[in-house]
Amino acid sequence: MQQPQSWERLQKDLSIIVVNWNSAGFLQKCLSSIQSSVAGISHEIIVVDNASFDGSRDIVEKEFPSALFLQAPRNEGYAKANNLGFQFSTGRNILFLNPDTEVVGTAIGTMLRTLDSERSAGAAGAKLLNSDGSVQASCVQAFPTILNQMLDFDLLRRMFPRASMWGCAALSAASQGPIEVEVISGACLMVKRQVFEAVGLFDTRYFMYSEDVDLCFRIRKAGWKNYFVDTAIVIHHGGESSSKAPESEFTAVMLRESRYIYMSQWLGRLYAMGYRMSTILVALARMAAVALFVTVTLGLADTVFVQRAMSKWYRVLRWALGMEAWAAEMGGLQVRHVPEVSQADVSHQLPVRQHEHE
Repeated sequence: MQQPQSWERLQKDLSIIVVNWNSAGFLQKCLSSIQSSVAGISHEIIVVDNASFDGSRDIVEKEFPSALFLQAPRNEGYAKANNLGFQFSTGRNILFLNPDTEVVGTAIGTMLRTLDSERSAGAAGAKLLNSDGSVQASCVQAFPTILNQMLDFDLLRRMFPRASMWGCAALSAASQGPIEVEVISGACLMVKRQVFEAVGLFDTRYFMYSEDVDLCFRIRKAGWKNYFVDTAIVIHHGGESSSKAPESEFTAVMLRESRYIYMSQWLGRLYAMGYRMSTILVALARMAAVALFVTVTLGLADTVFVQRAMSKWYRVLRWALGMEAWAAEMGGLQVRHVPEVSQADVSHQLPVRQHEHE
């Protein structure tokens, strides 16, 4: 996918890429919050609609005419859509931002200053808050291992919030400056352009989930650092904890498929198979725990909760046994490429400048 040769924009300090999928209800607030946060920053906004055709084009064209709108003809995943937006960007820094976010105050400028002032920085991320103002622990993470995936219980996280296996110690650190972390959430991830290009963009084998984990790993592997910026605040409405928004069967399977791809790539096939085997044990244990809970409560447990939990862990068990082949077909088996977008699918009201040699 090459940028159209008939137009070229002057390089900006920052390109903000928002991938939309059925999130038109959030998109307007997201884009409005961006405009309030970028005063004095040379920037451009690129919105990629991932084949949802949900009215997002009308929102962008009518209310944010300076933004570039790209209509992907089909949904080929979050990573590919972001790479598509990147192909049309000019910024020396790139902010990948979810449409269900709202930027608070000068958060964007704060992250940008971190990248500019820290020569070793490859990427920077903000403190993400839930809609109720509570902190999302997932805004910083540790790289996935068999151990931290097996022990990923809300109770253990609350009891040992600073345990190194979670990678969340930065959330409770006293420092107000940038703190080096392993993984920054892709809901709000700012990367230096030269770094993003050097490590090969997002790996499009990830249909959804873990593309941010993989990118952060490659950034560190290449010698740069990932920084958590505590003073940059972004509200992430879609990131509620599982206790508030139960994990769906689809989400549960795709999350584990993405972890499997990551481990296969960076920790080896044997290790990844070990992760599958451990997931079998976890799924069986969780199903047994739900059954025990029903027995102890004499059948008075919330029926909807029980059905959801049993159904989810049954699907996870099937995935671990290799019986959910569709997950691999959506992610790891796809060829890495950027979907073609015709000129008719590109909507922009930006100044056009011919190439200097024309």
